[in-house]
Amino acid sequence: MTLRLLAVHAHPDDESSKGAATYAAYRSRGAEVLIVSCTGGERGSILNENLPNRAMAERDMPGLRRLEMAEAQRILGVEHRWLGYQDSGMDDDGSVPPNSFADVPLEISAAPLVRIIREFKPQVLITYDENGGYPHPDHIRTHEVSIAAYRAAADAEAYPDAGEPWQIDKLYYDRIFNLQRIDAMYLELSATEPDSDLLEPLSEAREWMKDYPHVATTHVPVGDFLEVRDAALRAHASQVAPDSSFFFWPNGLVRQAWPYEDFQLIESKVNSTVPESDLFAGVRDDA
Repeated sequence: MTLRLLAVHAHPDDESSKGAATYAAYRSRGAEVLIVSCTGGERGSILNENLPNRAMAERDMPGLRRLEMAEAQRILGVEHRWLGYQDSGMDDDGSVPPNSFADVPLEISAAPLVRIIREFKPQVLITYDENGGYPHPDHIRTHEVSIAAYRAAADAEAYPDAGEPWQIDKLYYDRIFNLQRIDAMYLELSATEPDSDLLEPLSEAREWMKDYPHVATTHVPVGDFLEVRDAALRAHASQVAPDSSFFFWPNGLVRQAWPYEDFQLIESKVNSTVPESDLFAGVRDDA
């Protein structure tokens, strides 16, 4: 049995900040991994003040983000598809531009993802929770489209022109940014390097994440793939500063304190017991 994992993300760069080490880990074991970017990230701002390719970013952000995504894909060794929708941006008043991803009716925007699911035939789907991980319109819409496509792909009467029905075995939400991870790094650093400059930002993160519930069910060991994740993240240079303390923690600390990426099992059509360390638990047993 070929194991296949499908991860659906809102923008190029989300796949590298949310699960890249997991994707690299499964690729190393022979699993097929397909990343879907729902939008092209056209309305993204330049978030790296020292961006080497700033001239192109200012002239052609959509084109630059495609180049960045291609490089991240190469580094991770995954397959990639664009769902084809336009970035909705994030306006303070909650409005979205006409015909952007969050504005397109759900039954239309789910259709290409149903086709991808039926073609790729994944056993595992990873997406965001109902809040999108954070309340960006495209992240919320990514959740809605993913769930609609997950259910419709298995329904022979839905989208009959999109291929033969396919039932995904396991549905997960991304829970990589979680309080357990931050706590573990803070406590490890407090014990080993009490004068570290990293303690302050970790303490701040603990404070603003203090009410995060402990909902992760699945902790995938990724300690050997942290450098791959970092390289994929840095490929998205317009969006990620190479020294960002939000994204990049010392990998030695991460390996010692919390060498996992974390997910929440939402639905399973196979027998699996939580907590898990393998997204394909149960699927492997059926192989």
